[in-house]
Amino acid sequence: MRKLILFILFICVCTAAYTQVIKGTVLDKNTNDTICFASVYFNATFTGTTSDRKGNFELDISNNKSMPLTISAIGYYSVTVDNFSTSKSLIIYLTPKTYELKGVAVAAKSLERKRRRNLDLFKAEFLGTTAYAENCVILNENDITFNYDSDRDTLKAFALKPIQIDNRILGYKITYYLDKFEHYKKKNATFFRGNIIFSDDAANEQAKKQFYERMRKFTYLGSRMHFFRALWSNELQSAGFIIKDSAGDALKYKDIVFQDGDTKFLKYPGNLYVNYNINSSYIAFLNEQVYFDRTGYFDPAGINWKGEMGEQRIADWLPYEYSVDK
Repeated sequence: MRKLILFILFICVCTAAYTQVIKGTVLDKNTNDTICFASVYFNATFTGTTSDRKGNFELDISNNKSMPLTISAIGYYSVTVDNFSTSKSLIIYLTPKTYELKGVAVAAKSLERKRRRNLDLFKAEFLGTTAYAENCVILNENDITFNYDSDRDTLKAFALKPIQIDNRILGYKITYYLDKFEHYKKKNATFFRGNIIFSDDAANEQAKKQFYERMRKFTYLGSRMHFFRALWSNELQSAGFIIKDSAGDALKYKDIVFQDGDTKFLKYPGNLYVNYNINSSYIAFLNEQVYFDRTGYFDPAGINWKGEMGEQRIADWLPYEYSVDK
């Protein structure tokens, strides 16, 4: 009996050692009121929780310690925290979203046509134009608003509520908190920023599950996630990637990866050209170095993507928990 008790205590101690839970409270920055039902999660993962009626939350971060934490709520801009500890409770302040949507005097039918054109453009830039995008459905299109007064050159989209997306070809339900969307028509360039939560389609049919797995693997190969995972493990060549500089000279792992302890950064003084099969992309650095980890996560603010990888939008994204069968 004594041995059994000691064994149970040992298991409990080991579990506690590997389980790391952060706690915190979410508040309105302007009023200091608590925000209930705020989403607390790791961006582009399945891992998250919500704040309770008093704005408090707890979240196990054991599997995501290297990633920043995101906090979002309806009607607020998201906040990302990359410096947190299990020994100290977090106090998170969210700023309410404020938009200036100037009225435009147009006929109802004209406004309806204009909204449809704007919505089509938004979906093409936000979801993408691949076969995956064609099978993505935005479930709450009416929650997306456009600034009709300034969209001659720049289309701006706003959403107080998170955008709900059904990716019917990859089998994911997506919640996307949109903080900013601007499409510059003359430059044919788009910038959008936000945070994403995945949930899996609970399909019971074996054939449907197998279909999802095939499509997920197909979109994974040659993706940004695939690239950074291969880069982390120094397996670019075996994974099918060829990295070159602007002169066309092939680069090796040691030429582009800087390591500080267990932390790795992508770093190079010029653009990087990435080839995967017949697809070509290139990386322009916005920061001197870009953090990345073994899951394929990387700091999106540090890179401007062009080419094939630059065309990958919401419809092509996979959660960082995704694992490919070899």
